[in-house]
Amino acid sequence: MKTLLTLCLSFIALSAFAQSPPQRPGQQPPPPPGAPPAAGAPMSPAPGQPAAAQPGAPMQQPGASAPGQPAAGMPPGQPGAAPAGAPAAGSSVAATLSPAPSASVAPSAHLYETKVTGNYFIDKFNQGGPVMWPILLVSVVALTVVIERVFWWGGRWFRRDPKRIEKVFTAIENNDVSEASRLSRDTRDPVLRMIWNGLNHQHASLQGALQVAAGIEIKRAGRFLVVMDTLVTLAPLLGLLGTVTGLIKAFGALGNEEIAVVAVTGGIAEALIATACGLGIAIFSLIPFNFFTSRVSNLEFELQTAATNLEVMLEAQKPGRREEVTIAHTPSTPSSAKGSSI
Repeated sequence: MKTLLTLCLSFIALSAFAQSPPQRPGQQPPPPPGAPPAAGAPMSPAPGQPAAAQPGAPMQQPGASAPGQPAAGMPPGQPGAAPAGAPAAGSSVAATLSPAPSASVAPSAHLYETKVTGNYFIDKFNQGGPVMWPILLVSVVALTVVIERVFWWGGRWFRRDPKRIEKVFTAIENNDVSEASRLSRDTRDPVLRMIWNGLNHQHASLQGALQVAAGIEIKRAGRFLVVMDTLVTLAPLLGLLGTVTGLIKAFGALGNEEIAVVAVTGGIAEALIATACGLGIAIFSLIPFNFFTSRVSNLEFELQTAATNLEVMLEAQKPGRREEVTIAHTPSTPSSAKGSSI
């Protein structure tokens, strides 16, 4: 349940970066089709209607005709009339002489263009190429594991109870095993759980019970460390793969002069973006991985120390051991102190 919750939080955090940027002040959205024009916008005349006179424009006389059209009352075909289809008088001849812009585009040029959405993170993700999808998956898994381990170790910090551990060892020194078992019962401290397991199974095998309980606690503490170790190694390799694919794309289009500039710049950008993302994920995962590994090592040392202390104390409480200790500390009676037979 905790893993699913942290995974959802990771997706929400990543989707926050993918939101579109806010609209700039003064920028108006395009009007929907069929909507009336805004106030103050110039209106184009409807087909078949004369255009309204603009302020300051010269008024055309009723009897005057437009340049290039026959005058009123003059039949077509007269010497002064312009032929049909001829350019109007006063029009620029350079417009007809200039060549039309070439509309021929390389058929594969669109393969090297990326869609610009206006969002920085989405644009960089698109420029990174197809390798960015596995890198994104690795980043989501790394963020989920880090959040889950942070919550687990934070909860363990509040579960520690060193004062109760001291009370348990004091009770064992006083040969009160039942009191020590009662103090170590129903606790979330891993050291106390191991002690309770050893005290309740000492009749069978104290050392075996302590080893099993300590192994369970260490396994809980080292959960997902293998995953983090894999991500630390996998992320730079994915970035290197993106570098290779980007360079292949860049050098593969050098023979085509029309798309060489776009392909080379796009391929180099793809290589650098993928490499930077892979290294960033590895750095982000390496620091928590080393921290959690050190915490597991400290917990293992604490468990080994507590288990050794428990074994020594219980061994000293055995009846045979106590008799040997008492005999060893009894002072020897001198021979001169023996009673005479006189």
